[in-house]
Amino acid sequence: MGCNTNDLKKEKSNQYSQYITILGTAQDGGFPHIGCQKECCDNYYDGILPKQKVVSLGLIDKESNLKFLFEATPDISTQLADLEKNHLKTSSIIDGVFITHAHMGHYAGLLYFGIEALGKKDIPVYVMPKMKEFLLNNGPWNQLIDLQNIVCSDLQKDSTIVVSNSLKVTPFIVPHRDEFSETVGYKIEGKNKSSLFIPDINKWNLWDKNIVEEVTKVDYAFIDATFYKDGEINRPMSEIPHPFIEETVELFKDETIQTKNKVIFIHFNHTNPALQTNSKERKDLELLGFRFATEGDIFGL
Repeated sequence: MGCNTNDLKKEKSNQYSQYITILGTAQDGGFPHIGCQKECCDNYYDGILPKQKVVSLGLIDKESNLKFLFEATPDISTQLADLEKNHLKTSSIIDGVFITHAHMGHYAGLLYFGIEALGKKDIPVYVMPKMKEFLLNNGPWNQLIDLQNIVCSDLQKDSTIVVSNSLKVTPFIVPHRDEFSETVGYKIEGKNKSSLFIPDINKWNLWDKNIVEEVTKVDYAFIDATFYKDGEINRPMSEIPHPFIEETVELFKDETIQTKNKVIFIHFNHTNPALQTNSKERKDLELLGFRFATEGDIFGL
C-alpha cells in the first residue's frame, strides 16, 4: 500500500532535527483568487490544480520541542494543523509567530487567536515597532492584546534574537508599500544552514542590499515571485511594485548553478504562470537551476 501525502511529510521531516517547511506559496489573495474567472483559477475549479494556501513558513526545532510560524495568513487554521499533525505536536499550538508587515495575507490570521475562535492566552507575536503600534492602536487587533490572546514580542531591524539553543532569527527592513507598518524580511539560522525569507519587496534595486550577494551568503532564499512579467494583470503594475521573476532571473543570469539553486520562488499571484506546475515558464526556469516553493517541502537547517 502506498504512502499518503502526510506520511511522506513525516518521513522526510524525520531526517532533520531543525528545518523549515513550506505551509503556503500564494500571494495574499490565495489561489483560487476571489473574482477570478480566468483559465488560471479555472484550473482549480476543473480539478487540474489544488488550492494554494497563502504564503507561510513553519520553523521546527525538535531538539528544543519548539515550533514557529512565519506570517499569520487567512489559512492559519489549516497551516497550524499541518504543523501539529505532520511535524511537531506539543502542548502549545505555536511557540511564536513572526510577522513581516501589515498587508492582508501576512497578519489577518491573527484574528483566529481571538475569543471568536481559538481563545488561547499569551501567544507570542514577533513584530517590528510600527507593526506593534498598528496592532495596539486599531481594532479588532488591540482586543487580542487587551484580552492577552497575543503578546507582542519586540523586534528591531538587524537585531538577532535567539529562539532556541541553536535557532536564530534576524529581521531586516525592505522597501515595500508601508501604509500601516514597516516591512521586513528574515534571516533564519540553524546549526548547519541558513535561509532568507523575503515574500514582499518593491524592486531589488530599491533595497540597500544586493540580492545576489545576500543569496550567496545563505543556503536557501525564499523570495518574492508575485508576478512573472510586466503587463500580467489589467491594472498599472507600478501601483503594486514587485520584482518580476523575469527581472530576478536577469540579475542571476551570470551566477553559478549552485547560486541559482538557492533561489526558491514563493508568494505567487494567481495570474503568474509559474504557479502552474506544468507551465513552460516554470519548466524553463527549473532547467536554469531556479526552484519553486511547494507546500510540504522541507529544508534542513
